[in-house]
Amino acid sequence: MPELPEVQTVVNDLRRLGALGACITRVRVFNPRTIATPAPRVFCQRVRGARITDITRRAKFIVLQLDNQHYLLIHLRMSGHLHFVAPDQPRAKHEHVIFSLDDGRDLRFHDTRKFGRMFLTPRIEDITGALGVEPLAAAFTPAVLFDMLHQRARMLKPLLLDQTLIAGLGNIYTDEALWLAKLHPCRRGGTLTRSNVAALHAAIQQVLRKGIRNLGTNLGDGLNHFHLLSDERARNQEELMVYQRTGAPCARCGTLIQRLLVGQRGTHVCPRCQPAGAACRYQARAGDQ
Repeated sequence: MPELPEVQTVVNDLRRLGALGACITRVRVFNPRTIATPAPRVFCQRVRGARITDITRRAKFIVLQLDNQHYLLIHLRMSGHLHFVAPDQPRAKHEHVIFSLDDGRDLRFHDTRKFGRMFLTPRIEDITGALGVEPLAAAFTPAVLFDMLHQRARMLKPLLLDQTLIAGLGNIYTDEALWLAKLHPCRRGGTLTRSNVAALHAAIQQVLRKGIRNLGTNLGDGLNHFHLLSDERARNQEELMVYQRTGAPCARCGTLIQRLLVGQRGTHVCPRCQPAGAACRYQARAGDQ
């Protein structure tokens, strides 16, 4: 699933490639399940004729602000991606929603696995209200992270993946941040010292910013993987330190990277840089959350 850097890259591409200011002249929905709310017919009626006045991101949502006092939120989920094509190009099998723009292009939503969703709402909080703090925002401070971790008796990885606490982190960047901060993913959040938390806070922001600079992470060439709208390619996969590097030497100490199951999620660690106590080892085997 695309995480914060991938979604931000799509937002940047949409702005750079001219979607900002475009008017949506027509909407066609070929898979009604893609439209979470309202009903597809109402969705098409309310979006048609609206102009895109802003394009931003909230957590893993692409947010299009429209000039009719509505917000169009797009969640890519596992395999969704957007692309611009000429309107006379035949519709591909998995292009589930097509927005025709007044500049003569189609903006099409392609989703092989059909998990992606779109939401149209006059109140963005109705969709995003339960989401946690943005990890690159000024409100996300080491003190905020310290309180967040110490108020919950859970392991680090499930805590960092909880979108109601920190919005936008996923498997890739959580593994990368924990490696950078030299923290084991099974360690309980309440056991971290303030220096531990400061290192983790810096690591989270560092790996996310690097991911954005590198135009996101693409782990394969098929249509199920992350795609940019432009002809550029994601390159962060070339700089991953632990994620999906099982059996490769750690870039910091040379120890072979291991894969664990933590909270039912595949997790990658360096056993030397991220030492685990006995409790951590038990939790990793048990999949304790």
